[in-house]
Order: sequence, then structure tokens, then C-alpha cells
Amino acid sequence: MFGEFLNILFKSIKLDRSLYSDNRNFGEASIYFAGLIMILDGMAGAVAANTIVKTAIAMSGLTAILTWFVWAIFIFVIGAKLFPDKQTKVSFKKVLTAVGFAHAPGILRFFAVTPDLMIPIIFLTQFWIFAALIISTKQILNLKSNFKSFGIVFLSFLIIAFLSISFVMSRMDALPINHI
Repeated sequence: MFGEFLNILFKSIKLDRSLYSDNRNFGEASIYFAGLIMILDGMAGAVAANTIVKTAIAMSGLTAILTWFVWAIFIFVIGAKLFPDKQTKVSFKKVLTAVGFAHAPGILRFFAVTPDLMIPIIFLTQFWIFAALIISTKQILNLKSNFKSFGIVFLSFLIIAFLSISFVMSRMDALPINHI
């Protein structure tokens, strides 16, 4: 079981597209493996951020789970419902699992142990995750075009970024700041 988990982890980090096309990687335990990857990704992000700002590691793990669901929902709706290819037939669970697997490069953020390493490692792993999401989206949705896969992931990212910024901005009024 642990060997299977490590195999998934390493294939994702290597950007191996066979991870997403081999149905053996989407068995009963796959959703748990994907969830564990997301929790570890969130915790690694908190460890990296703690070199600059104190961040609650447990809260980061929970936030990663929420992020996992949001990414999967948008990729599923945009890729499988709004703009599918003719051969696109996929369950939400498979999309959810693939999105979790694609976040494996984020675990490398555990290596950002000094402030000098934090920015480069977070920057690198974020692009690495984005590349893994593009590969996973193309494979699980049976898309013919890398460009279409990129578009689905990028549109999902833009929506998530817009919603995140909107949420933060809506909370700005609640801050105890003197308005002149």
C-alpha cells in the first residue's frame, strides 16, 4: 500500500502522464492517496511560509483540502461539462483524484527551510503543480489538445484567483482600520 502511494507520488513529481491514463492508479485507495497528498502539500506550504510568517500547519492542511475540492469542481465543470471533447467521459471522483495527485510537487516545499529558499521553491513548485494539472487534465478528460487542457486549468485558476481576491477584499471592511 505504501509502495503504491510512493509510486503515485514519484510519477506525479516526474510529470509522468501514464499516472493518469492507467486505471490501476484510480482504485479504491486512490482518493485517500490524493487526500493525503493534498494535506501534505498544505502542510509543506505552511512550513515554507513559517520561515517568514507564522502559519498554522493544521489550518493549512484543512485549507488544502478545500482548495482540492474547488480546483476539482472547476476543472470538472469547465472540462467535462462546458467544453468536453467527444470522447470525454469522466467521473467527478476521477477528476478529484487526479487533481490531488497533481499537487504532489507541492510536497517539495518542505525543503524551503530558510527565507532565501522560500520564494524560489514556492515559485518553482507552483509552476510544477500547474504543469501537472495540465497533464492530468489532458489525460483524464481524453483531450486531444495541450492548449485546451491549458485553457481549462488556466480558466479554473483565474476563477479561483478572482473568488479568493473578492473574498479577501470583502473582509477588508471588517479590519479595524481608521478611515479618514
